[in-house]
Amino acid sequence: MRTRRKQPDVPAPDSPWNEVVPGLWMGGHEFRGSSGGLELAVVGQEFDLVQTLLRLPGHGPGPGVEHQVWPIPDGPLDGTQLAGVIRLAEAACEALDGGRTVLVRCYHGYNRSGLVVAHALMRRGSTAEAAIRLIRARRSSWALHNELFVDYLRTGLATARLLEELAE
Repeated sequence: MRTRRKQPDVPAPDSPWNEVVPGLWMGGHEFRGSSGGLELAVVGQEFDLVQTLLRLPGHGPGPGVEHQVWPIPDGPLDGTQLAGVIRLAEAACEALDGGRTVLVRCYHGYNRSGLVVAHALMRRGSTAEAAIRLIRARRSSWALHNELFVDYLRTGLATARLLEELAE
């Protein structure tokens, strides 16, 4: 399994966030700015709903923006953590259906946010493979490089959750 801590060669993204489908954005907490140095991705009022999978102080969102926080590791998830990912994807879909903009973010905006965004796309009719391809095309080729998360998506999060709960 590849994670941020174990893979220091994983490059920071070139932008703080990217739109995957209209209204649904994926991002992180830092990015490589135009000068080539790392910059903080601080959310103000750009989005109606921000979902955070890794919370770092000082990164927003601004006052009045709905903020849902569900910290999860960039590694194996238990049944409770998978249930939270499923709920976040459902909330993202409900917000999109209501014409709201959504940002799903983690550290770089590759794996944890990719898991939620891909599941939201699958809830809207996409296959796992199509969702993964779209996310990689819109965010970064590094998106969803955590093969365990790709396996979760291919299996289906509800099924993966049940299997994790049986193993506990």
